[in-house]
Amino acid sequence: MKILVINCGSSSIKYQLLDADSESVLAKGLLERIGISGSKLTHKRGEEKFEFTKDIADHTEGLALIIDALQDEKTGVVKNINEIEAVGHRVVHGGERFASSVLLDDEVIREVEANNFLAPLHNPANIEGIIAAKKILPSVPHVGVFDTAFHQSMTETAYLYAIPYSLYRKYKIRRYGFHGTSHRYVANRVANILGKPIKELKIITAHIGNGASVAAVKYGRSVDTSMGFTPLEGLVMGTRSGDVDPAIVPFLQEQEGFTAGEVNNLLNKESGMFGLTDHQFVDMRDIEERAAKKDPLCMRAHNIYEYRLAKYIGAYAAAMNGVDAIAFTAGVGENSPFLRENVVDKYLNYLGIELDREKNNCKGCEIIISTPQSKVKVLVVPTNEELVIARDTSEIVKKGLKELKLWED
Repeated sequence: MKILVINCGSSSIKYQLLDADSESVLAKGLLERIGISGSKLTHKRGEEKFEFTKDIADHTEGLALIIDALQDEKTGVVKNINEIEAVGHRVVHGGERFASSVLLDDEVIREVEANNFLAPLHNPANIEGIIAAKKILPSVPHVGVFDTAFHQSMTETAYLYAIPYSLYRKYKIRRYGFHGTSHRYVANRVANILGKPIKELKIITAHIGNGASVAAVKYGRSVDTSMGFTPLEGLVMGTRSGDVDPAIVPFLQEQEGFTAGEVNNLLNKESGMFGLTDHQFVDMRDIEERAAKKDPLCMRAHNIYEYRLAKYIGAYAAAMNGVDAIAFTAGVGENSPFLRENVVDKYLNYLGIELDREKNNCKGCEIIISTPQSKVKVLVVPTNEELVIARDTSEIVKKGLKELKLWED
């Protein structure tokens, strides 16, 4: 079964075409600047890379260009569009309604739209992509896979904020968590690597990229996560502040005359590592390079970054009353031996962790970086959200076909 996985932003479409049976990537790419002059599609087939420059007005036009690239004689991997048997869509926010992936019918799309107020920057773009894909591929099943779904297993103890309960009832203000597809993949992969059932393990997964979150996964279920009502809460990130005293918001409004929108922009786009380095750096590679050379600005920013991450790992070890494994993933987590070594050596030795520095000196690898004697295993696990989306899509489609007696294992 060939499955097209798409992730739509407001002006972009990221995609992969996978063979669900072999779990191999047939082609992948990124379309940028939708609705903006200078739209560009970067399409990859194996080691070959192709670029197309063409102004794209909307997501429907963008997906049509992607489909053309997938079946083009020069760049394609399918002879015609009918070889694509299903489409899996990344959807950022499923609210409380969706605790698992679902077939996207009209009713489900309406319910996803009802959550737009919870993710106004993401869900509308996701829905645009769904509608566009259904228009271009109307005869195949479409499946929605939600970033928030994995964390719906949290209890009220973890997800409720200590604000008037009436506001939760009225606006559903609570911790939702994000990066759930990544945390789910990594936790299951950790169990596979360790050769133990996930239902016997307490795992902390650290998805550390420009956006970053930590999850406590106890016996296969998310019991807590650092992102909250929005992706702003939790760790220090590229441009996001992470946790701050809420009283800072009215203070800045009173002292600086900021509007609510200006404070929101400040905390989401002008803070984090970008803010801590006086708006000079946001790329962690640049910051780490300068921190290693004792640049005081970058050293201070990186120390704060490490400290917040270690503090959450310690909190989640307490939340689960123990931890068996800690896994680093995503852009920074997978590619920064510097961060991993500092976090473990400065803060986590009390857990009985021993780091193997030679094994830790790798980027983008899947490996156990703790010693055999370490009481807690530490791993690097490259994430693969697209594969999770493809797996969920395949499972849901095959289940539906079995019920119609149109599929046999």
